[in-house]
Amino acid sequence: MDIFEEQTTTAGKKPHSTLKLALGIAAGLLLVAGLMLATYYMTHSDTQGVTVIRMEGAMQTGDVSDGETIGSEVIGKQLRDAADDPLVEAIVIRVDSPGGTPAAAQEIIGDLEYAKTKKPVVVSMGDIATSAAYYVSAHADRIYANPDTFTAGVGVIWQFSDISGWMKSEGYNISVVKSGSKKDMGSTSRPLTDEETAYAEKIVKDSFENFITDVTTQRAISRSDIEDGRVIRGADALTMNIVDELGNLNNAIEGAKELAASRSRSS
Repeated sequence: MDIFEEQTTTAGKKPHSTLKLALGIAAGLLLVAGLMLATYYMTHSDTQGVTVIRMEGAMQTGDVSDGETIGSEVIGKQLRDAADDPLVEAIVIRVDSPGGTPAAAQEIIGDLEYAKTKKPVVVSMGDIATSAAYYVSAHADRIYANPDTFTAGVGVIWQFSDISGWMKSEGYNISVVKSGSKKDMGSTSRPLTDEETAYAEKIVKDSFENFITDVTTQRAISRSDIEDGRVIRGADALTMNIVDELGNLNNAIEGAKELAASRSRSS
């Protein structure tokens, strides 16, 4: 009888001990998580609540990021992730890009506009933010640039090379079988025809009109100030409303925090 009672008592303690162990582990995990979060905020106090997304290199569509090129899918995903993150109050895009394809800019703009519906998006320009990179930047809530940042460069270019003269002198002959008169348009083995030149000019003109109309709709910029496609210094860009503030990345982060606080007060 004594043995039975001892076994029953011991068995009765097991669930209680297991529960205490589980609670202890949970408390420990919460403590570790709290310490990690506190450490993060102490070591990232300058960017607390702000996500910095780096758009560096020539822009193209796709999922690529190799230091020289940046894909629209990479930037788009980061924008959407930051927009949906409840711990992020504002987004800063650090732009250091000479531009890229209009299609890449348009894809990034779509995701940037999504992010703007949820929180402020600020651009901080580095050495250069021209052409398609400015196309994207124009959609931000605020743009910061350095006095000697190269920006604007609004325009579209399509280059064609013709080495047919050299090929002829070297004895190269190329035979082309094609389904349409313009199928090999842009081939280096022959110059453009007049008809092809007119067609290329139309494509460039239509793309440019879409580009400059969008930019001047987003910002109060005089078309005559930018339609020649020239690059403009940051200090001069400020006087033309191409950018909003002169400052570095830290200034942009502080500006993003101010926009987030203002939005929070008004909501």
